[in-house]
Amino acid sequence: MSIVTVQLGQCGNQIGHEVFSALCSDIRGTHGLCSKKENESYQDSCKERFFCEEESSVPVARAVLVDMEPKVISQTLSMAARSGHWKYNSHSHFCQKQGSGNNWANGYSVHGPRHKEAIMNLVQKEAEKCDRLGGFFTTMSMAGGTGSGLGAFVTQCLRDAFPASFILNHVIWPYGTGEVIVQNYNSVLTLSHLYHSSDALLVHENDVIHKICAQLMNIKQISFRDVNQVIAHQLGSVFQPSHTAGGGSGYSRNPLGDLLEALVPHPEFRMLGLRNIPQMPENSLAYSTFSWPGLIKHLRQMLIANAQMEEGIDWQVRPPHPGSSIPSTNKPLHFNTSIANLVILRGKEVHGVDLGSFQDPSLYTPWLNPQDAFNAWKTPRAFNKYEKSAALVSNSQFLLKPLDSIVGKAWNMFASKAYLHQYTKFGIQEEDFLDCFTTLEQVISSYANL
Repeated sequence: MSIVTVQLGQCGNQIGHEVFSALCSDIRGTHGLCSKKENESYQDSCKERFFCEEESSVPVARAVLVDMEPKVISQTLSMAARSGHWKYNSHSHFCQKQGSGNNWANGYSVHGPRHKEAIMNLVQKEAEKCDRLGGFFTTMSMAGGTGSGLGAFVTQCLRDAFPASFILNHVIWPYGTGEVIVQNYNSVLTLSHLYHSSDALLVHENDVIHKICAQLMNIKQISFRDVNQVIAHQLGSVFQPSHTAGGGSGYSRNPLGDLLEALVPHPEFRMLGLRNIPQMPENSLAYSTFSWPGLIKHLRQMLIANAQMEEGIDWQVRPPHPGSSIPSTNKPLHFNTSIANLVILRGKEVHGVDLGSFQDPSLYTPWLNPQDAFNAWKTPRAFNKYEKSAALVSNSQFLLKPLDSIVGKAWNMFASKAYLHQYTKFGIQEEDFLDCFTTLEQVISSYANL
């Protein structure tokens, strides 16, 4: 099944480009470490998901690019075409001249309705090119105006136009120190609207990825491109083909559906986080060896201690003892309870890996059977030059703190009516803000009570 990617705003378009580049360099690599037959079916499956073949034999990304200013889209189109390995369809983009001025309301209430028809026509055309449409993957930032405001509007339109399709929103959480004075407003409005129309939100935090670039990748002057390449690598490690548990010998046919079925058992819980190990500069790979038990042990501790990378994990955090019916308030400090987890293993000897430690009932909320809450996908095909790599997609309490903080900051500004006139002039009223706060307070309380 094919996935149509919708790239929204500057951040979404830059990340989308890096994702397609990462997918493409992975399937072109000869580092598969697996049989020729396995490698070919992997390549075919990836192409069916993300690219359509045209006469020119250069794969064309199944994507729609949307931005309210032309600069980033024209850069993105030409960078892809220059690579010679893949390109965007020259007609699948929509841009305007004026931008959204980092104002969510401008993107949502003005640009959205004004350009709805043109944008949805492009999406419809991409969807019609798919033999079987598996759903939509949108990528956007929460802090600005176009990605967040227009992104939330387009997601609602996708839900209305394709009620039976899966929609996964990939959202970039802004730096805590802030790029935009009103980023907390924009974030609260984006998250609450997406919660109503999306099937799940896959979240990357800028601060976390920045730390990975600095500490694991040893990059001295970190650029947005470095950050986006790490994000693209992590996304690729989830979306490249793998064998699901009951999927027989072929690759998973419905990647978005399988992902959402494994991770979103209840509509109240839609926040997904992603961790990936190992991560290191390419020139260090030749000198490194990894064992599966070591990788799995680290990944599990990253999950329960809510560590975002393999350095600096708190090894003191332990799951609560089974049978000790402690009310959730007395839970061990910093312990990160999960609703559902999916581990994806790629590379040598994957089929003998023991993942029993992820089926420990104390990791999960008591109302789900650990057998249902945990899934594992595997493929002997290595990913992106890593002989062995593991990704963990987790529906857990990992975002509680950042979410609580962003809602708190936005509420403090709202209470003193700071900058509200910028939103009311585009038709977003105080009641709309209050509805959004209510939605997110409910999400916070649901996750906190796991």
